Amino acid sequence: MIFLYGVALLAGLASAVEPGQNAGLAKSLGRPLLAGVVSLLVSIATIAMVMLVVGQGGIPGLDRLEQVPWWAWLGGLMSAGLTAAQLYLSKAIGAATFLGLIVTAGVITSILLDHFGLVGFKVHPAGLWRILGGALMIGGVGLVARF
Repeated sequence: MIFLYGVALLAGLASAVEPGQNAGLAKSLGRPLLAGVVSLLVSIATIAMVMLVVGQGGIPGLDRLEQVPWWAWLGGLMSAGLTAAQLYLSKAIGAATFLGLIVTAGVITSILLDHFGLVGFKVHPAGLWRILGGALMIGGVGLVARF
């Protein structure tokens, strides 16, 4: 379990660095949306290589594709939206504020997703301490943005 937490922490580090990288690419290319396409193509190529290395290549059968819930297809749309936000907002509001807002919004949304068991998550009630934790995050990101 500790290994998984370590990987999650590395993902958090990457999420702090990535907006600056994407914004830098956008500035260099002079075309933010093209930078987004390049970034997502690099992501696709990377995931495709990992799939080959771990032996998960190939396309699933039609029976598997028919079982996918409608909302599960929207993950790519969410990724594109996040990339666009990085390209247009991160440099303007700063890395700490940008990531603070994203993480805080993600935690608040996750508390609601867990509470209601939405998009495939098991129900995990939003008790007092989880709600208080979310409220503290809102206060924390407010301080980061203000100062």
